[in-house]
Amino acid sequence: MPNRRIRLVPFALAVALLAGCGNAKPPATQVAARVNSDEITVHQINNVLARAQGVTPDTAPQATHEILGRLVDQQLARQQALDKKLDRTPAVMQAIEAAKSEILARAYLEQIAAAQPKPTPQEVKQYYAAHPELFAQRRLFNLEEIAVAPQDGLAQALREQVAKGRSMQDIAAWLKGRDAKFAENHGARAAEQIPLEVLPKLQAMKEGEIQAIEGAGPLYVVRVLATKAAPVDEAAATPRIQQFLFNQRSSAAIAAQMKLLKDKAKIAYVGEFDAAAQTNTAAESKPAAKAEPPAAAPSEQSGMEKGIRGLKK
Repeated sequence: MPNRRIRLVPFALAVALLAGCGNAKPPATQVAARVNSDEITVHQINNVLARAQGVTPDTAPQATHEILGRLVDQQLARQQALDKKLDRTPAVMQAIEAAKSEILARAYLEQIAAAQPKPTPQEVKQYYAAHPELFAQRRLFNLEEIAVAPQDGLAQALREQVAKGRSMQDIAAWLKGRDAKFAENHGARAAEQIPLEVLPKLQAMKEGEIQAIEGAGPLYVVRVLATKAAPVDEAAATPRIQQFLFNQRSSAAIAAQMKLLKDKAKIAYVGEFDAAAQTNTAAESKPAAKAEPPAAAPSEQSGMEKGIRGLKK
């Protein structure tokens, strides 16, 4: 959700400019640059800066200049587009309306999220205590893993292969012989990079042990090469737990409100879209996937996530 929001920012500004919004001249103190007869304001820069990721107080001045440079380029392109009357072409008009619809819908959802209460200190403490594997007993794992796409009868057969003491190479060759779809990965994984349903089982494994573990989607064959204790105390974990719980609460509130709106609305799908709508409705009735745990520290995409992504290709 955040990444899509950031990508929308330049387009949102373009929509406002193409639509002729904000024609009044701002006070001179708010002007950052003039591009021919148009002006770029400090407010526009701050709007983009506030939504950017990874900007620190040290990098903010450089980021500000880069943002201004992009806005200047955008303004020049906008002026040419208006001069060529591109804002009147069907494709551009449709794109502007689509962007407006998405921006307005996102504003409504963000309003719902912003109205949710923040997690209490007690809720944060309870979450910390309930998940020692993520915090007090957090570990770093060096793993060799195989993510396997689900297949009828495969899980039991895979467990039998593991029980026979097969090596990871033998298991991969066996999967290939069955024409199973799988992806191999290896490397260091922090506890928060591992699916919550897999982590407790992984915590109980010894170094050198191989196990077949069923996750929410793929099956995993995992070998623990080495582990290292890396606990996170409650004070350090608190900001991330607060954000995680707030996001979880906001997502639930948004889902509930959207369901309410759908139940009240008169929605009729026509032709081929009617069958697709029935399929989507059945899919929506299934339990939602669990939210990802709060990361103890910024980390790269996990090998298991890469493996899952590989299965989708």
